[in-house]
Amino acid sequence: MKKKAPFYFYIVLVSLPVLFFILLEIGLRLSGYGFNYEQWIQASNGKLVLNPEIARRYFYSTNSLPYSNQDIFDEIKSINSFRVFILGGSTTAGFPYAPLGSFSRYLQQRLETVYPKSKIEVVNLGMTAVNSYTIRDIFPGVLEQQPDLIIIYAGHNEYYGAFGVGSMESLESSRSLINLVLYLKRFKTTELVTDLIRGFMSLFSSDISAKKDATLMAKMVREKSIPLGSDLYYDGIDQFRDNFKDILDMAKKSDIPVLLSTLTCNLRDQPPFVSVSIDNLPAADEIYKLGHQVLLKSNFQAADSLFNYSKELDALRFRSPNQINDIISLSGKEYNYFVVDIDSAFESVSQYGIVGNNLMTDHLHPTLDGYHYMGRLFFDAMKKLNFLPDSAPINLNDDQQDSITIHNFKFSRLDSVIGNYRITALKNSWPFIVQTKQIDIETLLKPKDYIDSLAFRCINENMNWETAHRKSANYYLGRKDYKNFKLEIDVLISQFPFTFNYYNFAISEFLNIGDFNQAYFYSTKRYKIKPDDFSTKWLGIIDLSKGKNESAIKYLEESLKFNRKDSQVLYNLAGAYFRLHKFDKAFELINECLLIDSSYAEAKNLMRQLESHIN
Repeated sequence: MKKKAPFYFYIVLVSLPVLFFILLEIGLRLSGYGFNYEQWIQASNGKLVLNPEIARRYFYSTNSLPYSNQDIFDEIKSINSFRVFILGGSTTAGFPYAPLGSFSRYLQQRLETVYPKSKIEVVNLGMTAVNSYTIRDIFPGVLEQQPDLIIIYAGHNEYYGAFGVGSMESLESSRSLINLVLYLKRFKTTELVTDLIRGFMSLFSSDISAKKDATLMAKMVREKSIPLGSDLYYDGIDQFRDNFKDILDMAKKSDIPVLLSTLTCNLRDQPPFVSVSIDNLPAADEIYKLGHQVLLKSNFQAADSLFNYSKELDALRFRSPNQINDIISLSGKEYNYFVVDIDSAFESVSQYGIVGNNLMTDHLHPTLDGYHYMGRLFFDAMKKLNFLPDSAPINLNDDQQDSITIHNFKFSRLDSVIGNYRITALKNSWPFIVQTKQIDIETLLKPKDYIDSLAFRCINENMNWETAHRKSANYYLGRKDYKNFKLEIDVLISQFPFTFNYYNFAISEFLNIGDFNQAYFYSTKRYKIKPDDFSTKWLGIIDLSKGKNESAIKYLEESLKFNRKDSQVLYNLAGAYFRLHKFDKAFELINECLLIDSSYAEAKNLMRQLESHIN
């Protein structure tokens, strides 16, 4: 009779493969294999940002990876901070006017205007071509950052967003398995296996993402026809409902306020992309044409119903079905979360009560005015529910707040041209054109001046958004157009508030032209974020020029703590003490100044005056 193996033998047998994968994972991490998939990374000292590489968790066959607007927030939340996280797809991100044209920027600007004593952090995590799978995946990491409010505007991408049922990125698996895969993607071992599979598959198939002219919108589509009532149609609905439930369950458990929103889209001026006639359902394009015929007869309610039905029949599901909005509204009631009815609000300000090109740039992305309106609607809801900072607001009515917000909105002509070019390029490809041939991008866009050329390079040559705005600022500076130079600096600072070179650049250039008010303005902004020798120096010198001696001394003394070798600071500080008749202190400082720079003519003159007074 064969002897039975001891119990520990089976323990070792089971432990060996586990130990192998643990050691493999450790080895891959230590060797720096692959990409960093952590949700948050350091943007600067003490500041976090959503990892730009995080989209690699969700896209494995598409090379054109989306990324968020890269909004920065404190690693350790301040006591006076009011922190809002916003999640969703490309509309949330602000396409085509991202990063500065989104509704989140309106919220940021208005909150800063109304609550100047609070530190406002509005963090937009919206990304193109992602859906409820991505939101569900990053949601626990969002909750860990202690938001005061979460806003969700999502649902249009359920079919063609990453892991959507009709997407090129779909795993064609159950929702549970997809969410398990997303969890496993945090490990380097999974990345290694994925890379091996991708390398093997590339030997036998071509990748649509390799096509230069294809937009991300086109690259994501696998199922070009998902008819109303089909199995795939309901799979998309179920996918959203179940993921949305998981998201709201997590939020409710954490007791963090959430604002939901219905989705809106272009009904009146966007024909259906794919029209099919099956299962006794009419063709979408016929219903759309009928809608316009009824509209001409001024039967607006019937036209609205027909346009909406045409959208429902559209087999290419870039616009979310009505059932998505139903799920959002019912979830709001179930979880006691307020639902901002963006769809009805857009209808109320649209001609004939039907949303069209008045507020939409394409099939579902709002115009800049549309994004401002969305921001206003979310702010109104926040005010109604008292989801606002604890500090005292300034005394302005709603119209005044909105007017100031729009007036101070950081958005330049370059941003506008980039946005218009993005939409023009998008509509120059499938699915907006099918029968006609694409127009060459240079012929299509036709840049007319330097700003247009910068926008063109952003669209066609992948010029970095930041680089384009830097070049634009220098262009206006060279033309002595200081108004637009200032706007470009404001745009850069709005997007990169902790890039201190932009503050220093503005201070220096405004000092060069003798605009001390603007130099003081940027010095103050720089000082509030993180004082340094440069900002304190010029705050002190400009205050001294205005006769504010005590304030000048405060800033100049602070500047010396950063840099004791600046003879200009020592000279001006000595002058401030001289004005206050503190001659001994002034003499000490001017002597120190001349030891550093013995040829400083103004300092020599002040020394003679001091010697005369002391004698």
